[in-house]
Amino acid sequence: MADLPPFSLAVVGAGPRGVGVLERLGANAADLRGRRLEVHLIDPFPPGPGRVWRYDQSPLLRMNSMPEDVTMFTDDSVKMAGPVRPGPSLLEWARLVRDGALDAEVPPDVVAELTALASFDFPTRRLQSAYLTWVYRKVVADLPEGIDVVEHAARATGVDGRAVSLSDGTTVCADAVVFTVGHLDAEPDERERELVAFAAAHGLAYYPAGYTADVDYSGIEPGETVLVRGFGLAFVDLMLLLTEGRGGRFADLPGGGLRYHPSGAEPVLHVGSRRGVPYHAKIGYRLRGKPARLPRFFDAYAMDGLAGEALDFRADVWPLIAKELAWGYYTELFTGHPDRVRLDFAVFADAFADLAWDSPGMRDLIERAVPGEADRLDLDRLDRPLHGREFGTAEEFEKELREYIEADLARRADPEFSADLGAFTALLSVYSQLPVLVQKGRLEASSQVSDMDGWFHGFFSYYASGPPPRRLEELLALHEAGLVSFAGAEMRVTAERGVFVASGASYPGTVAARTLVEARLPGPSVTRAADGLLRQLRDAGDLAEETVADPVTGARLPSGRIHTRVSDSRLLDGTGRPHPHRFAVGPHTSARSAAAFTRPRTNALSFRQNDAVAREILALVSGD
Repeated sequence: MADLPPFSLAVVGAGPRGVGVLERLGANAADLRGRRLEVHLIDPFPPGPGRVWRYDQSPLLRMNSMPEDVTMFTDDSVKMAGPVRPGPSLLEWARLVRDGALDAEVPPDVVAELTALASFDFPTRRLQSAYLTWVYRKVVADLPEGIDVVEHAARATGVDGRAVSLSDGTTVCADAVVFTVGHLDAEPDERERELVAFAAAHGLAYYPAGYTADVDYSGIEPGETVLVRGFGLAFVDLMLLLTEGRGGRFADLPGGGLRYHPSGAEPVLHVGSRRGVPYHAKIGYRLRGKPARLPRFFDAYAMDGLAGEALDFRADVWPLIAKELAWGYYTELFTGHPDRVRLDFAVFADAFADLAWDSPGMRDLIERAVPGEADRLDLDRLDRPLHGREFGTAEEFEKELREYIEADLARRADPEFSADLGAFTALLSVYSQLPVLVQKGRLEASSQVSDMDGWFHGFFSYYASGPPPRRLEELLALHEAGLVSFAGAEMRVTAERGVFVASGASYPGTVAARTLVEARLPGPSVTRAADGLLRQLRDAGDLAEETVADPVTGARLPSGRIHTRVSDSRLLDGTGRPHPHRFAVGPHTSARSAAAFTRPRTNALSFRQNDAVAREILALVSGD
């Protein structure tokens, strides 16, 4: 092996996922067997943070995770073939740096934040950028003899055989390629293209779905009415960039809450969505009772036991998920707040285990055991808080929505409602299990995959992946200042009479505007991929879009995701054949893994995939 030339690996995308693969290559390096490995990291953005977490973005933008819930390092909860290489979470890293126990270059602008960082804070993205930069440098420094890293501050523009072309005019000769693609940028879909054309014909402004921090909103004029479709994290970023980012200022009020002092440069945002309410604020307390064993009812055994080859997500899968969420919720209610229940927890747990979710027996058990109706978990109302509700005036509706947001902030800050955290932890355990159903072909029908990727992913984000509480306090302050109004649930936007017109199921009346913003990331779509490299591979037949069966016709329909073999992350071409030397990992592949970094001790799917693909690459290096 010593006489062989180095094996050359191109990693396209040097953000957290690319660095995660590099870390696993080093951890498993005993499998190199003497041959050198040369890793080319290709990314126009800095290695470690990459595009999304680069330091060069607004200091107003924050993570929606607390620092103790962010790690780039494996632990003994990760079920993988490779060795565990532990390391500090973001919070642990900040404390080590603060105490002088760890040497790290921290930009001056975030030193004060790092020094004061606490468990329940929500760090700026700039601080996360500093952590990811340190992680990358540590990973490179810890690589064993035999692995070399070459950085390319350029974009990969094409792959032809072994040649990877870069935007700086150079070429990397690669024996294998790993695409760590992250979320896929996409060209506008058919409806968005219609709106683009309408805006062009009438001198309007239309902003299709995109990553908020990368969109230029400077064309939005002070004082103009802007329709915003989307009430999640993309909206939160947009809201801050167009208000505080334009010179306004939030001031703390003596009795709590905030007041906004405008700069005069702000537009007026009219925001709505399918639910019509913002994502729930992050929870600011810990469990008071006994942590539940999770997953309890939605584990691999339960999924294997689902009857039939083709499953209906709502009829077959959701009841198990709902039961899991209820198990987490009621475990915390019974063990953390025993004064609010009537049965012994062991008695309740035994009966609960034997009953189907939402069956008459289950409803009767909960009513007998939990006397307070407000203490019972109502998932339908939780999912659609405005469903079926109508309001006589805009003022009546906006008052209702303010009270809803205020109640959410109070509930998420009060440990008396810690059963919500029990449901949250159960939801996290469920989310990591779901890709198994697709991997095993149990959700083959396109409508069922759409339910999982669409409705359920939306529910997860709404309940478990919301903004820091202060962001909702800022939303209320902006509403009080007349700079944000609410469009309600089932928001609809039509293009008529030369303007955009918004209406909704719960909001009385309509609002017209000359600017419309889609405040969301685009859905995955290989067909509409904006990246030139992915388009080139797609057009050459080397990269395909995952398809699933139509439940009525049996025809194969695209899911939008890059088609990969889930067992080893190899790219599948248009004929379904795996490429021997090309791999792809990320949330928009067939594997549907979540974020590149994760909460500690959660057996994260992304870590398991990184380990598996690293071992596949090392097998290629060794000629196995």
